[in-house]
Amino acid sequence: QVQLVESGGGLVEPGGSLRLSCAASGFAFGIYTMRWYRQAPGKERELVAGITSRGGRPTYLNSVMGRFTISRDNAKNTVYLQMNSLKPEDTAKYYCNAAWTQLVYWGRGTQVTVSS
Repeated sequence: QVQLVESGGGLVEPGGSLRLSCAASGFAFGIYTMRWYRQAPGKERELVAGITSRGGRPTYLNSVMGRFTISRDNAKNTVYLQMNSLKPEDTAKYYCNAAWTQLVYWGRGTQVTVSS
């Protein structure tokens, strides 16, 4: 059974940090490109960051570049999103995504709220 389970979300003040994790199981994690998406209320889901199967060539949404870092540990079947200097506009539900050829899997998301 394929599972992507996100964790690490929560409430943080502006300027704070959070580290999201996505634990994968039930598929060959090491060959999948992993991505983090987010969706704020009333907005479309947007791609935040992505990383290829071997950890190279990370890509980022312009508005998070320099503040967020995506990484993966293929031995632990886990992908991470380190989020620093958080802003209120980063408030959203964050989703983990795995993709390989036509196979795409999604997690259920973890809520991140940035507010004072």
